[in-house]
Amino acid sequence: MSSVILPGMRLVWRQHQQQFGKRTIASISALSETHQMLHKTCRDFAEAELKPNAAKFDREHLYPKEQIQKMGELGLMAVEVPEELGGTGLDYLAYAIGVEEISRGCASAGIIMSVNNSLYLGPILKFGTSKQKEEYITPFTTGERVGCFALSEPGNGSDAGAASTTAKKNGDSWILNGTKAWITNGFESEATVVFATTDKAKKHKGISAFISSKPTNGLSLGKKEDKLGIRASSTCSLIFEDCKVPEGNLLGEPGMGFKIAMMTLDAGRIGVASQALGIAQAALDCAVDYASKRTAFGNPITKLQAIQQKIADMSLRVESARLLTWRAAYLKDNHQPYTKEAAMAKLAASEAATYNAHQSIQILGGMGYVSDMPAERHYRDARITEIYEGTSEIQKLVIAGNVYKEYGV
Repeated sequence: MSSVILPGMRLVWRQHQQQFGKRTIASISALSETHQMLHKTCRDFAEAELKPNAAKFDREHLYPKEQIQKMGELGLMAVEVPEELGGTGLDYLAYAIGVEEISRGCASAGIIMSVNNSLYLGPILKFGTSKQKEEYITPFTTGERVGCFALSEPGNGSDAGAASTTAKKNGDSWILNGTKAWITNGFESEATVVFATTDKAKKHKGISAFISSKPTNGLSLGKKEDKLGIRASSTCSLIFEDCKVPEGNLLGEPGMGFKIAMMTLDAGRIGVASQALGIAQAALDCAVDYASKRTAFGNPITKLQAIQQKIADMSLRVESARLLTWRAAYLKDNHQPYTKEAAMAKLAASEAATYNAHQSIQILGGMGYVSDMPAERHYRDARITEIYEGTSEIQKLVIAGNVYKEYGV
């Protein structure tokens, strides 16, 4: 299925690609025509298709299947995947812009998009064979099918090197046993990138990555989690019990799993930062809209200095986090190290989301506490952004570790 926006966007992208690649980081805020087109397309789609339905999706824990398929038609479910594999063929900055605008309309749709792009398609695109790409990328570019990423386990959320799930070679197959927890897109996904220990003696260097179809014999799903927020995106456990994975579904070489996971999470943090930005911006939108209509002492409360200070702080946090996020995307696109920058972006954007959601409720007062207004949903949706794909505490460790390297410590 070809995207309805791709022909014109691809033409403009080819015209701007070489020029944009030579821009300095400082000028990244001057978006190319391609990125402006993408931004407008995503903004219009989010306003028309996502924002009016977000409360229903949240209330009913309803996977937005129709909207995800339309996002696929727009090319948003495989932004960085080359055209020859069925993707849009744009860059990571385009992806970051897209996730933010989609999340601004519905944070659940934003994380569904993010997981499929960065956590599922990303590692297969980088480490997969031609056969794996044909089988596990192309069918997942249209929004009809989505994938997931299975790294976390019940007892090792932040310790990616402590995989207790095992994979043992048996003839022309690998046999997987173990449980993966907190898997986003877990119920709806039709394939997963999964990590398992193939050589325990080598510790993290004994972890390998695999691609497993879903459903398949030996793979069952745990209960769908009843979450505080992001309710339209399913989260569940994947339970592997003598699950047979074909030999050809080993991703990369044996023992490369930890490296694949870390590189994937670096990129994924840009996606979560973008999702958090969308939530932070939506909270600001809500606060300004309400304050402009609410009167007190004969004037709109926008005239009150206390409100102005809150709005200023909220806007500052959004703009600062956005620049960090776009800088991380720029560095990735230009094949420069970006681990520290991705962690900074994720930390700043997630903190902006939780701060803005809190302040939005303060500005709305009692109206912010009821589900008639989106402020309380933004508040619930924001909280997870400081937890998944690396907690805020983990981001600080990553940042500090890279700073020490820069100083030669």
